[in-house]
Amino acid sequence: MANKDSVKGTLIVALVLCIVCSVVVSTAAVMLKPTQKANAELDMKKNVLLAGGLIDADQSNAKAIEDAFESVTIKYVDLRTGKFTDEAPAGGTGRAAAKVASASEKLPAEQDTAKIIRRENTKEVYLVEKNGELQRIILPVRGYGLWGQLYGFLALESDLTTVAGLGFYEHKETPGLGGEVDNPRWKAQWAGKEVYDASGDVDISVIKGSVDPSSPKAAHQVDGLSGATLTSKGVNNLVNFWLGSQGYGPFLKNLKAGEA
Repeated sequence: MANKDSVKGTLIVALVLCIVCSVVVSTAAVMLKPTQKANAELDMKKNVLLAGGLIDADQSNAKAIEDAFESVTIKYVDLRTGKFTDEAPAGGTGRAAAKVASASEKLPAEQDTAKIIRRENTKEVYLVEKNGELQRIILPVRGYGLWGQLYGFLALESDLTTVAGLGFYEHKETPGLGGEVDNPRWKAQWAGKEVYDASGDVDISVIKGSVDPSSPKAAHQVDGLSGATLTSKGVNNLVNFWLGSQGYGPFLKNLKAGEA
């Protein structure tokens, strides 16, 4: 009989314990994967709906989210042509597609104002429709803040120039400073802002300090985040990038003209 207190006995016990733990962890991971995927999809739907102003923040139960999402249609847009496409993004959506060389392109520094490095060729967009009429469109956006990428959604009204809402679901900004991008009062400022000027050029900015209501530019400006200049600049840059020629700009023009 082996001595359990020997070096050999200790190693055997440790090995058996490692094997048992590995089996338990692996089994749990496999069994929980469908649940984790479902929860991730539900959370994404919730963030889309929140940005679009389609649910309140306290409506977090699955049924309320799924019911509200029934009015949303997911479509794909080829950013190279500015038109809808039936082909789903290669390699996945969002940041996943941006990591696939054949599904994205590296941006020249002078064009990469949002500092995303690579822009995927195809993006998913969320259309809110009623009786066949477009009510709102919700666009995934991302860009670099102070400490890392901010990921969120920008919603536009049916005129495709008025902001319906903006929200971020992931970021690394400093709590109490750049983290104020999550503050409901700051996010509420975006609703009603105009993102294009009369000529159709992008004209929206996060300014330093507070917006002067009497300024002729007030409809195109949002208060900067106090003590978070770089985060404010990052949000400004990413919104302008995705609404511009390298982002959804050509698509939105086509959609407005009925040519998407």
